[in-house]
Amino acid sequence: MSDSVEFVDDTGVRVPVPAAVGRIVSLVPSLTESVAATVPEALVGATDWCSHPPGLDVTRIRGTKNPDLAAITALRPDVVLANAEENRPPDLEAMRAAGLAVWVTRIETVDQAFASLARMFELACRVPRPDWLVRAERAWREPHRGPRRTAIVPVWRRPWMVAGRDTFTGDVLARLGVDNLYAGHPERYPKIPLAELVEARPDLVVLPDEPYAFSADDGPECFPGLPCALVSGRLLTWYGPSLLTARAELAGQIGAGRPA
Repeated sequence: MSDSVEFVDDTGVRVPVPAAVGRIVSLVPSLTESVAATVPEALVGATDWCSHPPGLDVTRIRGTKNPDLAAITALRPDVVLANAEENRPPDLEAMRAAGLAVWVTRIETVDQAFASLARMFELACRVPRPDWLVRAERAWREPHRGPRRTAIVPVWRRPWMVAGRDTFTGDVLARLGVDNLYAGHPERYPKIPLAELVEARPDLVVLPDEPYAFSADDGPECFPGLPCALVSGRLLTWYGPSLLTARAELAGQIGAGRPA
């Protein structure tokens, strides 16, 4: 890439980015939605899990954990967008070894999301910070001033796993006045026996519909007597255009928690 300039991504890796970026492959659903809302003509590839925007018509390159390197390389991307949590280091290294420019984000808080996305667009995609990102940042600017509640946030069952330390999910909830009881756990997504979760007696059990698809008939019955809130996993875990409405919509969803 003789006309490229090296920039440092969120993980400290120097990435050679062309002066003009016209072909982007995204390995992360929320980044895919972000690019599609900003420079849709540049998006040429995305994972099978990239469900937004609906009707997205690009080449699919398998999943976040098993991307098809040959298919990605054949798309001749100027840059590949990835995430330190979503994508595996061996896959990222294989793409770099194939000569691809791989930009990796690291996002564990709402503030990091705004800063990381701004850098991604300006440095890795070579476009100005989009208006939707400016408006989303404005929507989250004011701190929560009301009463606070405690919560557990299961993300899987069989075995039960919950959000632990340093998660974007935990920070989103904290900004809504909901404190994750496992925020101090040494693991980010610890496996916790159901009996322990119930005995923790949180004010609220937050059940997202992804990655595990909790529903009214699958999840709340395990927490008898505890208020359970079924929430959109996209609003709770994605960083992108969903941040525009996530604060208001999630506040309504967690406020609707009822004893199981």
